Amino acid sequence: MHAEFLQYAVDLARQNVADGGGPFGAIVVKEGCIIASSGNRVTPNLDPTAHAEIMAIRTACQALGDFQLNDCTLYTSCEPCPMCLGAIYWARMKGVYYACNRFDAAAAGFDDSFIYGEIPKQPAQRSIAMHYLALPGAGSPFEVWNRLENKVCY
Repeated sequence: MHAEFLQYAVDLARQNVADGGGPFGAIVVKEGCIIASSGNRVTPNLDPTAHAEIMAIRTACQALGDFQLNDCTLYTSCEPCPMCLGAIYWARMKGVYYACNRFDAAAAGFDDSFIYGEIPKQPAQRSIAMHYLALPGAGSPFEVWNRLENKVCY
């Protein structure tokens, strides 16, 4: 079944190009059933986070009524980028199958190597500098959260 689901994601990516989106497709599967699917919608949605994996994860979470996809597998036409990889871990997915790798994507003009290189740098040394400011009371949201008795941990 893995090859069939992965082929579906690749076919979805190809159709997504014809529909004005990017060359990426992803599906979320639970217990052998497709729960959600999406192509890359970055340009049609004017949303840099609308990658196929993110869109499929969002739809699956809504369909299942949960922010965790523990028993779900992602099938994606290409190795997930750093943003999508983070979302996959936050969703606690069971596994990921992909057809093309990051080098195939780079050859097509979708090169994430720059982002991978930025991650290990100190925040102030990144190309988009990130500045820490010591602000009195900045930790108060965490203090309130830690005192909350009926919180939903994630």
